[in-house]
Amino acid sequence: MRLSLRIIEALRNTFDTLLFFATMAVKEDFRNHVARAGAIDMNPARRIAILGNGPSLRSEMSVIRREAEAGGCDIMAVNFFALGEEFEALRPKYYVLSDPQFFRRSGRTGRVEELYKALDGRTAWPMNLYVQYYNPERFDYRAAVPNPNVRIVPFHTTVFHGFRSVEFRCYRRGLGSGNFGTVVQNGEFIALLLGYRRIELYGVDHTLLEGLCVDGRNRLCRIKSHYYDNGATAAEPIYVNATQPPQPYTMASYLAETAELFRGHEVLRDYARSIGAEIVNRTRHSMIDAYTRRPAGEEDEEVEKAGNILK
Repeated sequence: MRLSLRIIEALRNTFDTLLFFATMAVKEDFRNHVARAGAIDMNPARRIAILGNGPSLRSEMSVIRREAEAGGCDIMAVNFFALGEEFEALRPKYYVLSDPQFFRRSGRTGRVEELYKALDGRTAWPMNLYVQYYNPERFDYRAAVPNPNVRIVPFHTTVFHGFRSVEFRCYRRGLGSGNFGTVVQNGEFIALLLGYRRIELYGVDHTLLEGLCVDGRNRLCRIKSHYYDNGATAAEPIYVNATQPPQPYTMASYLAETAELFRGHEVLRDYARSIGAEIVNRTRHSMIDAYTRRPAGEEDEEVEKAGNILK
């Protein structure tokens, strides 16, 4: 029985691995665009801070500013960060967009157009803008952000299923994805490809199960909260971005996708370890359990406690 199960698993992994390469050949390519573009003046410590969208980022900003001003780490921002005043203060070297709303015409909001104007008009320093290679609507990122300081770099997102030994070899070449379902996870993967060996996460609350409810039309809703929002908003339907027009999640599909998202963090943790890197979660009360935890400001609290003891 065990032998038959191993045979079935080997056949499944063989099929999935071959399907991955076939999909890559049709939808993307086999170039490591991230590595080719390279890093921008990487700090000697090879350390980078990735800034998520979570509300905790507000309380962590003073720590991030101090680290950035001291030159102790480079900055990677995501999504709508360029609309805030911190964008020009922190001058991130890297910026990642991966949500379909940034390249699909349907459903795109004025806020997205505002973001592209901000990236174009406010970036007065060299910055790499990472976008998904898969671009079915052929959205022209260069036309949206003609600023010569911004270099547009594609990254691969085809999910890998198959042999683990092949999976990590693909990752080292910039190919594939471990179902990295959030922009921060894509940022982590990009940072590892650039050669950073310590990746610190801020504002990555991942409280994806809080505020869930089902409305009178049987639509799954959630109260979404980001650091750039002014307090909690009303619960809104959660839509599947991959469908056109977008369809609301069911409870079953949302929980399954959320589980895969957290599994993606475990994949990133294991891949980072395999190349001698470390991912550190500096977000207080984050729901991610895959990484080493060291909340922002913890060092200050330790210094304060030591000072009180000496008194």
